[in-house]
Amino acid sequence: MVPVYNSEHTIPLLLERLGIVLPTLTQKFEVILVNDASRDNSGEVLRRLSRTLTWARTIHLTRNYGQHNALLCGIRAARFDTTVTLDDDLQNPPEELAKLLHVFRSGYDVVYGFPEKETHGLLRNLASRVTKTAFRHVMDIEVASRISSYRVFRTHLRDAFADYRGAFVSIDVLLGWGTSRFAATPVSNPARTLGQTNYTLKKLVAHAMNMMTGFSTLPLQIASLLGFTFAFLGGILLVYVLGRYWLSGGSVPGFPFLASIVVMFSGVQLFSLGIIGEYLARMHFRLMDRPSYTTLRYTEDSNDTFGS
Repeated sequence: MVPVYNSEHTIPLLLERLGIVLPTLTQKFEVILVNDASRDNSGEVLRRLSRTLTWARTIHLTRNYGQHNALLCGIRAARFDTTVTLDDDLQNPPEELAKLLHVFRSGYDVVYGFPEKETHGLLRNLASRVTKTAFRHVMDIEVASRISSYRVFRTHLRDAFADYRGAFVSIDVLLGWGTSRFAATPVSNPARTLGQTNYTLKKLVAHAMNMMTGFSTLPLQIASLLGFTFAFLGGILLVYVLGRYWLSGGSVPGFPFLASIVVMFSGVQLFSLGIIGEYLARMHFRLMDRPSYTTLRYTEDSNDTFGS
């Protein structure tokens, strides 16, 4: 399964390599390509390829929903017992799939192929670490720091989130609803040679925030801890002020001191209100019942998947 976004140059190469690798691993297979409303010519490339490759199915979304939303759409359309997801940029080599399947057959439900060496820039690698740290808190599994978009899992795990409807999607968290048997194995991760990455620093940070506030109460716990900490400091300050008044008969002098205390406590209050506001916003969107994705309807391509 491949989520596609602005990859008109890499998709033909990826399908060519998949067409070589997959027959060596299994007799029956399909490749589902979910076009996440690409702005380039990816949609037309997919329609052309779906006419010639009987094992390739395409789904076209009505607008850009994001990688994980596109994956959710493809997972729900899968027809075989095992599902594999990989990126469309050739940085998840199909030739490495045998490694994932070898570990997968040891009895795990989900196996990730994590890069032996990161090939991104400093900021992108830093954002990836932040995202994986968020995963570790949300999922509470040992391999959380090795999560990647190159994964193989048992398709029946989708039953755990069959009724999930929401604009914010994290496939890895949803998989964690159905199992705790995760594993990871190192795979090669060649640098991207065609096109530009679609996962920017901003998108990675936004995904981490969506995941933390959408699937975890950790930010609320942090806000509570900060509130308790500063309330405790305020109590100590009150004892200090009263003690000075009783012992020396004078108050603590200086406007800067008072202003600093007010600013500090006000900042904590606003920070906590901001976190609560994020949760309220997500509740608002859930009440709106916004779909995770919607698909286009076509009639000209026999291998295109229709409906919504």
